[in-house]
Amino acid sequence: MLFEQSGLVLEGGGMRGVYTAGVLEYLLENDIEFPYVIGVSAGACIAASFLSKQKGRNKKVNIGFAGNPRYLSWRNYIKNRELFGMDFVFNEIPNKIVPYDFSAFQQNQSEFVIGTTDCHTGEPVYHYRRDYGNDVLTPIRASSSLPFVAPVVEFQSRHLLDGGISDPIPVKRAEFDGFKKNVVVLTRNKGYKKSPSRFNYLIKRKYPQYPGLRQAMMNRYNLYNETVDYLEREEEKGSVFIIRPQLPLKVGRVERNPKKLEELYNQGYSDARSQFEKLLSWKESQSQLVRF
Repeated sequence: MLFEQSGLVLEGGGMRGVYTAGVLEYLLENDIEFPYVIGVSAGACIAASFLSKQKGRNKKVNIGFAGNPRYLSWRNYIKNRELFGMDFVFNEIPNKIVPYDFSAFQQNQSEFVIGTTDCHTGEPVYHYRRDYGNDVLTPIRASSSLPFVAPVVEFQSRHLLDGGISDPIPVKRAEFDGFKKNVVVLTRNKGYKKSPSRFNYLIKRKYPQYPGLRQAMMNRYNLYNETVDYLEREEEKGSVFIIRPQLPLKVGRVERNPKKLEELYNQGYSDARSQFEKLLSWKESQSQLVRF
């Protein structure tokens, strides 16, 4: 079933993204498709397997490898200055261990937009299919490169980091691209507000050559909170359908406990299932508005 008039917008959140994986697994099992998908950080990672229609792949990768030190460990950071083993995650796993179906992804007609942050300007950079062509993994890697614990990624003459810095929930980009009605998957509970960074001094010390990035990182809390407020207003109007964790979160950005991760994955799956009829009704209401 194609949601013809709607986009799918995916927040990041590191390992909290397994919630999104559970949500999208349920949608995939029910043959739900969107003409437009946009994600940042973990949201972009999870979207890739949704668009290649590889059932179970997100769970196998994001939970199955969580305890593997090559995937996520302080050993990685000490050795390579990256908490997640980026070559392992974005090269060995998709190309050798749990192969990504690049052919199926290319055959999918949905637009897939990957949000990143330009380190020099601090502004968001959005990568479309026309931009990355067959190299979808590099912009996803850039979007998933968290500050402090991952190196800057060079792609198409830009220096890039985590897309969640400059546009943590890219719903307004979806609207700019013509999708005024969107399904948004969040990885935080209702009522969550982000606080100002306590590490401004470290930000300045770590990235002296990137004033735009520093400013974006220090302002991220404000942008995030404003975006959530905007989403909730749009939800009341019926322009947005939000799926978010209904139970209190027990998983952090760098969680490695497979049991906790599987519980969060199952929570996402369960939340999608419990809201599915409402989602279909919302879709039908959007279709009726378009017809009238």
